[in-house]
Amino acid sequence: MQAQFINPPGLCPTFGWTHVVASTGGKTIHVSGQVGVNERGEVVGKGDLRAQARQTFENIRIALAAVGADFKSVVKTNLYVVGLKPEHVPILREVRAQYVSAAQPPASTLVGVTALVNPDWLIEIEATAVVE
Repeated sequence: MQAQFINPPGLCPTFGWTHVVASTGGKTIHVSGQVGVNERGEVVGKGDLRAQARQTFENIRIALAAVGADFKSVVKTNLYVVGLKPEHVPILREVRAQYVSAAQPPASTLVGVTALVNPDWLIEIEATAVVE
């Protein structure tokens, strides 16, 4: 798979994400929204955004590995955070940096929401990857 990570002139600077990712060839993988639960379905870090974000990214890593992919293959993420506030952004960046490439981060959307399906969930992340 070939991917181009592009931040075109005329768009704002990015901080851990890319404005445009174009990929050719390969197989597209869609990972359903993952949340901060472990393999038994138990919430990890109830009330703790950092702990839930870490578990959520780890769940995405596991899902990607199931099809022979990893975070280098991810071209797009959508993050949904309950009650998103500016002070949450550094926490999310810190955890995300442990998983995605700083040189070529995926395109990304971060959305604040009022609730997720389970009231104990604080974050849900979807991912799209492309592999050869």
